[in-house]
Amino acid sequence: MNAPTLAAFAVFASLTIAAAPVPAPRTVGTLVLDGVPDLPERITARTMQYQNTRGATLADWDLEGGILVSTRFGETNQLHRVSAPGAYREQLTFFKEPVSTAAFDAKRKSDGFWFLIDVGGGEAYQIHWYDRKSGMPALLTDGKSRNQSLSPARGGGKFAFASSVRNGKDFDLYVLENDAPRPALVKELEGQWSPAGWSPDDTKMLVAHYLSINESTLHILDPANGEMTDVNAMPGKKIAYGSAAWSGDAKSIFYSSDEDSDFLRLTRWDIATGKKEVLTPDLPWDVDAVAISRNGEWLAWTVNEGGTTALWLAPAAKPKNAKKVALPKGIVSGLAFDRTHKRLGFTMNTATSPSDVYSVDLSSKKLERWTFSEVGGLDASRFVEPELIEFPTFDGKKIPAWYYRPRGGTRAVPVVINIHGGPESQATAAFSPLTQYYVNELDVAVLVPNVRGSSGYGKSYLQLDNGVKREDSVKDIGALLDWVGTRPELDKSRVAVTGGSYGGYMVLASLIAYGDRLRCGVDVVGISSFVTFLENTEAYRRDLRRAEYGDERDPEIRKVLEAISPMANASKIEDPLFVVQGKNDPRVPFTEAEQIVATVRKNGTPVWYEMALDEGHGFQKKTNRDHYQNATILFLEEYLVK
Repeated sequence: MNAPTLAAFAVFASLTIAAAPVPAPRTVGTLVLDGVPDLPERITARTMQYQNTRGATLADWDLEGGILVSTRFGETNQLHRVSAPGAYREQLTFFKEPVSTAAFDAKRKSDGFWFLIDVGGGEAYQIHWYDRKSGMPALLTDGKSRNQSLSPARGGGKFAFASSVRNGKDFDLYVLENDAPRPALVKELEGQWSPAGWSPDDTKMLVAHYLSINESTLHILDPANGEMTDVNAMPGKKIAYGSAAWSGDAKSIFYSSDEDSDFLRLTRWDIATGKKEVLTPDLPWDVDAVAISRNGEWLAWTVNEGGTTALWLAPAAKPKNAKKVALPKGIVSGLAFDRTHKRLGFTMNTATSPSDVYSVDLSSKKLERWTFSEVGGLDASRFVEPELIEFPTFDGKKIPAWYYRPRGGTRAVPVVINIHGGPESQATAAFSPLTQYYVNELDVAVLVPNVRGSSGYGKSYLQLDNGVKREDSVKDIGALLDWVGTRPELDKSRVAVTGGSYGGYMVLASLIAYGDRLRCGVDVVGISSFVTFLENTEAYRRDLRRAEYGDERDPEIRKVLEAISPMANASKIEDPLFVVQGKNDPRVPFTEAEQIVATVRKNGTPVWYEMALDEGHGFQKKTNRDHYQNATILFLEEYLVK
């Protein structure tokens, strides 16, 4: 949008928005809207194309050479079968709730598959069997607990999974045989455990114990007797493990870990001798995913190169003979070898195209595209590729960020700073239709920083915000505002901050610390008090979050957490605030949103509040997501763009 057009648009927006009174709280469908104005048609009509982009992700290879993918052709993501590259997507599931994780049973060929489904965003995932002949699902779990990490046996006939059914806090390991009436408890455990793959003969399981992003352990479990042995036992040594897989001969384990390194390195561990060989000793990036073909001949892994992915392939017997697969710059996930040992499938996403499924031929290295997801009829050539920049922060460190810059124009444009959640997540060069709307339609620049505490830059960087160092990450936003002030193409007087989950906390903290330099903020499912968050998040998550934020049961730590929480300083928030929340959120309870809304409104500050009664930690249903995004655009028009 050029400058004259934008100026005319701003005048039009001021006439159509400013005069509208703030409506009373009301319920529209499953959305509770408090202070959120009605959406003008000019916004809903223009965003329709952006909101009808769609992506596809790989769920599993079937036994006939086709694939199972998750994609949306209605309200939520459902499972579809694709028989060949570029073939028609045959929809198999038709639920009101999103379906993603799924796996075929090798003994029942492609007659059906196991899958996970959630209800209302509460993340109490249930495992079902879907029979393709009848089209009917059968519930295999209790309908109440959280069930996760579906792991089918290689030969079929059974699968392993982890469940919180015993006490709602700890995850025990179960196996369900096809002919059994109910799952069999294999191992009762404490904490977060998950199966990570069966041995080639299906007699053993690789299992992982997750303590925090900085510490985990690997073990080999015998399901027949519950006996468990350690993989790479290192008493007293804190190690974080990433992905892991059995070798084809069951004599070794390939895994990634940060042992004696700042990064996750690919390692081969010999089961009989305990000897290990680091296969990527000098790589200054994390090895994210590791996969081995079913016949054990091929090894694949991905490397996180600062927010984009490199894919490597090698003969498993000679991993140092690895070759990098030629791919567009983007994000690769969901590695899965097919059942003929000839192809490696994966999902690929770029900054200018949504997720699609690809495969690479293991012999020729030829790349094939299986799905061609739509971009709502938009001209994809107009999508903006971000620039990776670094800005200096208060202690001399360099903070990376993705910079989406509008094309053309001569005047300084407004800025949206979008902060990721986690806090141990990482902003990557992935496709976001909302970001592309901001840049192309609102003429707004978008900065997506990876502040200290983000993953992907080594464990030293990851730990820079732990415990009492929490506010140092907020200072990084202050440094980014300084950087904005040095850029003539950016308007430092018109900056908004947005973020979800932990990023929502960062929004609130930034409005408190830098309110005089910000115009407004959008807090999506954000933490407003570390103490009440830790006390009320689901029981199975509390110890994991305490490892990151500190234990609120310790009086001294509690004092620190209370002092740095937005609720303690909410009287300083004077910039307009938009809060978005799911009622069934098991991670950040909706009470975190309600208490900050009520408190900030006492300041006389404009506050919009939108809550979805059928969502959890983020909006998965298209109708809800569309409304929240359109309301966000209206909010930014009113308080940032003008």
